[in-house]
Amino acid sequence: QVQLVESGGGSVQAGGSLRLSCGTSGTVLSITRMGWYRQAPEKQRELVASINIGGRKDIADSVKGRFTISRDSAWRTVYLEMTSLKPEDTGVYYCEAGGVIYSTNDGPRSGDFWGQGTQVTVSS
Repeated sequence: QVQLVESGGGSVQAGGSLRLSCGTSGTVLSITRMGWYRQAPEKQRELVASINIGGRKDIADSVKGRFTISRDSAWRTVYLEMTSLKPEDTGVYYCEAGGVIYSTNDGPRSGDFWGQGTQVTVSS
């Protein structure tokens, strides 16, 4: 199976910065895309940023110019660098890995996976 583990969340004041990390573990053979989503209280989960196997990045308009997504060369860890944070950035941030091909005792399988989430709180 595949596990995603997020880290780096916390509490900061407006204007501050945080760096989120999402590491993958398990018998991963390939990943098509990885991304970060967030969910604020009483709101739907929304895409913040994603990066695909070709390096294409999609960034939400609300965070353009402030957030940067990147990954390591082994395609095992994805990062979200968040700067100039605003109170409206508060929420639980989730890492997602899509189009994952992984090895099992019954042969390769594919699926999408989510992390447990990490809380980001920005105070004014």
